[in-house]
Formats: sequence, C-alpha cells, structure tokens
Amino acid sequence: MKLSDSELKLISDTIAMVSADGVEKAKSGHPGMPMGAADVAAVLWFEYLQLNPRDTQWINRDRFVLSNGHGSMLLYALLALSGTGLTLEDLKSFRQLHSKTAGHPEFHLTPGVEATTGPLGQGISNAVGMAIGEKLLAAQMNTASEEIISHRVFCMVGDGCLMEGISSEASSIAGHLGLGNLIVLFDDNHISIAGDTKLAFTEDVLKRYEAYGWQTARVDGHNYAEIRQALAAAVQDQNRPSIIACRTIIGKDAPHKANTGEVHGSPLGKDELEATKKIKAWPLEPSFYVPDQVKEFFCKRAGEWQENYDAWQKKFSSWKSQNAEKAERLTQRLNRTIPKNLDQKFLSVVPSDGKAISTRKLSSDILQVAAKELEFLVGGSADLEPSCLTLIKDSTDVQSGQFTGRNLRFGVREHAMGAIGNGLAYYGGFIPYGSTFLCFFDYQKPSVRLAALSELQNLFIYTHDSIFLGEDGPTHQPIEHVNALRMIPNMRVFRPADGLEVAVAYAQALEHQNGPAALILTRQNLEPIKRSANVTAQNVRCGGYVVLEAGAANLPLCVLVATGSEVSLACKTVELLPKTYRYRVVSMPCVEIFKSQDRKYRDEVIPKTAKIATLEAGSTFGWLQHVEGNSQSTLTVGIDSFGASAPAEALAEYFGFTPQKVAERIEKELL
Repeated sequence: MKLSDSELKLISDTIAMVSADGVEKAKSGHPGMPMGAADVAAVLWFEYLQLNPRDTQWINRDRFVLSNGHGSMLLYALLALSGTGLTLEDLKSFRQLHSKTAGHPEFHLTPGVEATTGPLGQGISNAVGMAIGEKLLAAQMNTASEEIISHRVFCMVGDGCLMEGISSEASSIAGHLGLGNLIVLFDDNHISIAGDTKLAFTEDVLKRYEAYGWQTARVDGHNYAEIRQALAAAVQDQNRPSIIACRTIIGKDAPHKANTGEVHGSPLGKDELEATKKIKAWPLEPSFYVPDQVKEFFCKRAGEWQENYDAWQKKFSSWKSQNAEKAERLTQRLNRTIPKNLDQKFLSVVPSDGKAISTRKLSSDILQVAAKELEFLVGGSADLEPSCLTLIKDSTDVQSGQFTGRNLRFGVREHAMGAIGNGLAYYGGFIPYGSTFLCFFDYQKPSVRLAALSELQNLFIYTHDSIFLGEDGPTHQPIEHVNALRMIPNMRVFRPADGLEVAVAYAQALEHQNGPAALILTRQNLEPIKRSANVTAQNVRCGGYVVLEAGAANLPLCVLVATGSEVSLACKTVELLPKTYRYRVVSMPCVEIFKSQDRKYRDEVIPKTAKIATLEAGSTFGWLQHVEGNSQSTLTVGIDSFGASAPAEALAEYFGFTPQKVAERIEKELL
C-alpha cells in the first residue's frame, strides 16, 4: 500500500500520540522511543510487512520483533489499529494488573506479539533464530512448483540492544549463515537512560555489521523516501541480513523533552503532552484519539493483507493436494506431535551389559533415536560437540545456503545459543536444543529464564555436571548451578543417574510442551543402578521414587535422597551404615515433577517420621524444602565451596563423597 508523505505522517502522529497517551495514563513507561520510531514503523507496516490480523499464528506471516521492548506502546498501538484483537481499551490499561498490555511485550499474553522482549539484545537474537527457522522450514517443505514458506523477519532494535554482547554473538551467526530473510531497523536516536550515547557508545555500528557480513544502510528516520529505499534494498538482498540505521529524534515534537534522556523512561507529563499535541496540531481531547482517516487506512491495509493471505491459502491448498506426506509432516511439526512410548524407544539403545557409562554418552545415543522420531528436533552446542556429544550423526550441518541439515554450529556463543533456540521455539514447528558445560549456564541464564517465562519448549543440555569432571578445576566445576536452575519457575531440571533415568528424562522433556527442560549429565562413567525388582520406567516418571530398601520393617527408617551420580553413592553408603535402622534410597531425577505429585505419594516415598539424608555434589541450598524435612531430622550432604583441580577420585575423598565418609557423617550427625 503506497501512501503519500502526509498520509504516512498522519499515521505516524496517531501512533506517537496514542503511545504517549498510554504512558501518561499509566504514569509509567517509555514514550520517547514510540514517538521517535513511529515514522519508520508506519512505512514498514504499510509498505512491507505481511501479516493477517485475523490469524496471528499464520505460519507464512512476516515476523516483527520489537527487541527494544521498553517501547512496547509502539507495538501495542500498531496491533490495536491493525485489528489483531487488541483494542484501544487494552491500551488504556497499559501496565495494569492482568491487562494484555504489559510494560514489556509478552508472548502468549498479547495477540501479535512474537517474542517476550525487554532484556535488551534478546529480541534481535530471537529474530536470528526465527530467520533460521524460516530457512529450515522452507528447505523441508517448499517444492519446485510451490513455495509455501517464504517470508521475512523484521526486527526493531535500539542502541541498548546493540551494546549488549548477546546481540553481537547472534548477529555474527546471522552474517555467517547469510540470513537474507532478516532485516533489522536500528532506532538510532543517540539517547539512552543516562543521556547521550556518546558517554559510552561511540563505535561505528554499521562498520561492525559490515564485518559480520551484513548489508548496511544509514537513513534519516523521519524521511519516508529514504526509509522506503533502504527497505527495498534490504528486501532485494537474498544473501545477507540487513541493518538500517534510522537516525531518529527520541520523543519527537515534545518541545522540552525531545532528544533527552528524560523522555526515554518517564511520561511526558500533562503540560508537555499538551504542548506536544499543539505542535502536531493534534486534539487535546479525547485521549487515545484515532482519526477516521487513519482507521480507514488500516482497514484498507487489512484488506490487502487478507488478499495476500487468501492467495497463499489457495497456493497452500494446491501444495497439500500434491504433497500429502509433506502436509502431514508439517501438521506434526506445528503441533510438535510426540510418538507414544518414547521412553521405551529410548531404552532400546541403553546398554544392558552392566558396564559403567557416562550419562552424556547415554544422552548421545538417545538423542540419535529422538532425532529419527522427531524431524523437528534441531540444535547443537557452543563449540563443545566432542565433549557434550550432541551431534545428530545422520544429519548435515546448517551452513550458508545449506539449510537441509539439523546440526547448528553455534561456535563459542552460549548467550546467543540460548536466545536463538528460543527464537526457533517462538517461530513454531521446532523443538530446539543447545548444549554446553553446566558451569557455563551462567552465560545463558537470561535466555533460560525467558524460555520459562514465555512457556517455550527449549532443551538445555548440560554436561560436566559436578566437581567430578576433575582436573579442569573450579572454573569449570559447577556448584550452585543445578539449584539455580531449579529456582526458575516453570523449569524442569533432570539429573539422571543411569540409562533408565536418562531415557525417561528425555521422554518427559520432549513431552513437556509448555516450558523448557534442563538435562544435567556427567562426564564420568556411572555404574547402572541396582534397583528393586518391581521398579519400572513409570516409577521414574514420578520424579522421585524408591530405588531400594534394606533392613527389617520394624526398625526406624532413614531415607537417603540422591540425584545423578550420587544415587550409586547412596546405595553403597547404605551397606556401611549401622543395622539398627532400616534404610531406603530414593532417586530424585526431577525435583519439580516429584513435588507435583500428590501429598500421599510424596509422604509414602519420604515419610515425615523418617530421618533424611540428601546427597548431591553441589550446593545444599533448597534441599530441606525439596524433601520437606527439618533441620533436626535432615542432613544435607553437598558442597558449598568451590571445587579444586585434581583427579575425580581425589576430589571425592577430599570433599567427602565416598561411601565411607558419607556413612560416617550420617552416623555421627543424623542417626
């Protein structure tokens, strides 16, 4: 839809003033960015972006990600005016409890929001993941006669997004992969919260992006012709991602606050808002005023979108009739359909010879089965495949111009790996995974948290799970990391003890569609657990279950609760303890699932009357709550200091993780 400059300005002024009104009514928010970026948004929305407001989940829609999510009113105004189901009444409840217009955009909460943004740099990194998703899905589904997947990912960023290191990592990957379907609009207003960006940010951003392999352009962000020309060039370049630096004025037309840090994160105030409206010749009342002509423009644009959507649906119907097998696969991908009895399929590759094997190696073997069962499982590691063992062996690497593979080479970029995985999950039709050493979870914590907040199915596979990785020492030996993961709401954390538990963990992680999962795996070999004869995979699925019992039924009970490599330790420890107690070993591969069981089951597994010892080679934080014990009857055996560089056997002796030393502590401090 081609509009005149005056018509685009009317649309832009509407976006700006509705945004300013929303922030003013809330007495909270960031009016400057929407006011400054409205001209760029108007050109993008009316001349380039393809979507369907009536079907915000249409797979071939263009994605628009607002990485600088503090400017959320810009996006909310556009969505409300476009007819996505968001209303002006929703805008009037901006930043209020239970409204659809949260302070920063939230996926699932608001129709049309493609990603939860706010933590700067995450959105552009998600957009890279979405662009990869489009390339992968197109390679899988398009045919020579019908191109049903062919769209772009547009992303708006601010200077803060480009200062954060995660955006550099993700942008480097985008350049390496030649993602010509990714177009970034840089709201280059030279202002941050502290004031002029020259205080801390004086680099030439476009030269940096040229070095990444991007097409670059610099325009006046209030000149419609320049914006249009730069977008046209970006759309035409199929081999490089593009970034357009749009020089804008933050808080444009606010007479006293424009181009200042003050307008970045505070309402204009009644007097400044009225003065701004007078400069724009805008009605002072009513608030949230939308001219009839602007409503008509958006109505006509919606008609164009509908025509494009209908044409695609016709093409899609033709494609389905000629490609029934692909169509079925696409449906399964979009629904993330999981076969039944996955754990049994995974158990088929678990060795039964009784030999010790690391859970990372078990994970590798099971991952191969999962990849055969689920063609939409894609991922890789942060340059650690030889150690993490997460390569899909019968697939190729994803590289520039080669998107038929499933192995993503992230390089040493844990930050970007997590956010790109989230981008693939936002995109739909994929279950992404990424792997690194557990200690480096620190690098991707923000992405893990956002996956949980946004209810994204993303698998975080962590190996080298404790001090027992050995000689690499305390820089690589996780201590607090497992419990740090457990503290994240809507997170499932699995620390399996052997092949049975690894198989069940993978199955439950893949079945869990409304949140992420972390798989915590060992470097060292572990002996298979000798369980009671009646224990099955169904017991393991409870998150915590009885592995074995020893001693007469009439004796007082002592329960040893352990995870991962310490389950075997607990079994060996029981053999050394005084026979005046009855002992029970409980494996708890997933605390979250165990705590979701009903009270009766939890009390049967860990009776409140029992003495309880917990064993985990890491922080003891939280274990009293996990087992619902008290300090008088519960002993937490763990490590609340940093590790050391030494062979694993020496570390076990030094930190008290041998059967003899654990037994001594239990007998002395608990029994």
